[in-house]
Amino acid sequence: MPVVNPSLNSVSEPVAAEPSRRPRWRPARADVLAIGAYVLLGVLVCLNYWVDVQNRVSSHLPTDHSWFEWLFSHGAYSVRHLENPLFTARQNAPDGVNMMANTSLLGVTLPLAPLTMLLGPQVVYALYLGAALAATAGTSYWVLSRHVVRSRAAAFVGGAFLGFAPGIVHHANGQPNFVSNFLLPLIVLRVFRLGEAGRWRRNGVALGLLVAYQIFINEEMLLLTALACLVAVVAYAVMRPARTRAVAGTFAAALGVGGGLALLLTAYPIWFQFNGPQAYRGLQGGVFHSWGEDLAAFVTFARDTVVGDEAVEKTIGLTEQNTWFGWPLVLLSVVALALLVRRSLTARILAVLVVVFTVGSIGPKVRLNGVETETDGPWAYIPDDVPLLEMMMPTRLALVVTAAVGVLLALAWDAVARFGRATAPVPRAGDDDAVGAAGPRRRWLRPVGYAAVALAVLPLVPRPLPAQPVEPPPRFITAGGWRPYVPQGRTLVPVPIPSNVHGLPTLRWSALTQHAFPIPGGYFIGPNELGEGVFGAPNRPTSSLVYRTMDAGEVPPLTEENRRQAVEDLRFWKASVVVLGAHPREAVLRELVTGLIGPPQRVDDVWLWDVRPLVG
Repeated sequence: MPVVNPSLNSVSEPVAAEPSRRPRWRPARADVLAIGAYVLLGVLVCLNYWVDVQNRVSSHLPTDHSWFEWLFSHGAYSVRHLENPLFTARQNAPDGVNMMANTSLLGVTLPLAPLTMLLGPQVVYALYLGAALAATAGTSYWVLSRHVVRSRAAAFVGGAFLGFAPGIVHHANGQPNFVSNFLLPLIVLRVFRLGEAGRWRRNGVALGLLVAYQIFINEEMLLLTALACLVAVVAYAVMRPARTRAVAGTFAAALGVGGGLALLLTAYPIWFQFNGPQAYRGLQGGVFHSWGEDLAAFVTFARDTVVGDEAVEKTIGLTEQNTWFGWPLVLLSVVALALLVRRSLTARILAVLVVVFTVGSIGPKVRLNGVETETDGPWAYIPDDVPLLEMMMPTRLALVVTAAVGVLLALAWDAVARFGRATAPVPRAGDDDAVGAAGPRRRWLRPVGYAAVALAVLPLVPRPLPAQPVEPPPRFITAGGWRPYVPQGRTLVPVPIPSNVHGLPTLRWSALTQHAFPIPGGYFIGPNELGEGVFGAPNRPTSSLVYRTMDAGEVPPLTEENRRQAVEDLRFWKASVVVLGAHPREAVLRELVTGLIGPPQRVDDVWLWDVRPLVG
């Protein structure tokens, strides 16, 4: 997540070094315990997947889960066959899919390709999901403990929230790209070190490398982080104008180096994203712009927390649970800001971020308790076709608020830890004075403060993600019985044809065989006839007929035109064989396909139509 860490080491007063005999590379015992706890939390979140890792997917986003399993297979296939990973023809045959124009997670799937080849995409998906959550918490802890707070316990609390906040765990239900935020704390740290005298080249290069890599993990989270950094830097410039003028030249030079290097490394992939085959411009109808955060969601407990209630989301959960802090944390945050903002520059910048991005997350209309009011939100005044913003969901701006709250929790715990000390510690960069220092007679405030933080965050401890069983692929698929029927250059057409609504099991046929054969249709974003982005392949007459039959549960009257279109579609897909495995609608689907192209043969555990004589 966009961990906004405005300790501003490079654009404010130098941080007093803390004496330590431990080598810088050697972690303290507290560091080891923190990372170990994060790993255990990652295991806990993914626990339900491990019950049957080969045949379980997310209960909330099963199609997304299968898509990311498919992506891990794509990385393995690209490495094994030395193919361009920016494009694939193994889905949506024969047109293919522009992987840079989709959430392809190439920065993860390519390095993990050997592991995917060895263990399979289901195992690697579950392993990576827990590891990404823990790694985000870990890098957040490192930045907080080294650059923002003195207390390791404070850094642990902040890191745990940044890695396992309700909004992040919500995305773990099938969207690992939104929990893969381990580079973002490092990126933010580098941004605020760009003004360091004598290190502008090194800091610029480090920032450029991190940004370039993040582009291949999640561009949307990188954009959110960039917006958060922009607001934080502007806020700092307003609050500390003299210091800003002193470092502006160095900051700009380092930023130029970082931006230039990132552009150099990613110029071709970005060009391919917007100009390569199957590229698109915006989404049809600007659908995402209506997805704003419900104001009641900020004080509601999230579904996947220990106190969450799944029934609540049916009332106010329009799309995603990007905040859902619960009222104790909201109350604590308001009190903490009120107490810290006078003394801490960091807290003042966090307050600006919370206000700006809370307002920005509302969307085109204000929503309250699941009801869309007549009051306009900020996105009502933003056109649907603004570059970069055209694909953004307003509700996801709230993830910056989540990040700010995580840093605020660390600041609050750190301030509480100083209560009762006889002398005030040397301030860290970004502090106007020693926040929270107090005499011995106020030591009672420490347990009260710790209890307040604990009561706010303990209800947000995540539960294991809900999972559901999914039918395994037919033995005909997994054992390679299809191979004599699918020569090079031809496709296997599964029934139902995969789409973003139908055909989840058949999309997994491709994923779990690591793309052994190309398939038509699929789950992705590609262009329509106007060049606008749409979910899935444009429906052919036959695929539309299949979906209508599935939804109705009965075969409609078939005409000669239906049969002619079926043959034409099979030719378009370059089909050699049509395959129907076990399916809740198996009987009606077999009747439909038989009515279109003739009787099937039973091969192993599937119904099979060899259409090579039919399509030529």
